[in-house]
Amino acid sequence: MKRRRRTEILINGTCDLAEVFAKSILNHYEVNVIQEPENSLVMVKMRETSKKSLFYPGEVFVTESKVQIQDNIGIGIVWGDQPELAYQLAIIDAAFIARLPETIEWIDRLLQEEKKLQANEASVNHSILKTKVNFETMDI
Repeated sequence: MKRRRRTEILINGTCDLAEVFAKSILNHYEVNVIQEPENSLVMVKMRETSKKSLFYPGEVFVTESKVQIQDNIGIGIVWGDQPELAYQLAIIDAAFIARLPETIEWIDRLLQEEKKLQANEASVNHSILKTKVNFETMDI
């Protein structure tokens, strides 16, 4: 599973999933903190579609953290002020990079959580589409 997909599931899913994963690593491995969770600003990069050029519309407030497990560095970055989640994401990232045995079990749980997120998104989209007006079928 790729880092982006895994991180999106952990951020958007139930909040205790990242905590459970991080605690299982902290209980069995030595985790060296390279960068304590700290706040910073990150430039947002976008592509202008007609000219296909890049521009920076502004900055986003984030919390980031870095840890090391067995010579593998993990990074956790989240929007807003969420130091615990950034730290947990960094631990999980380092565990996946180190290919620790615990990560094999996590993939099934992440896939289950992704299915829940997709079901929630589908129900929200369905409720929004109920109110959509089709102007082509309206009598004038």
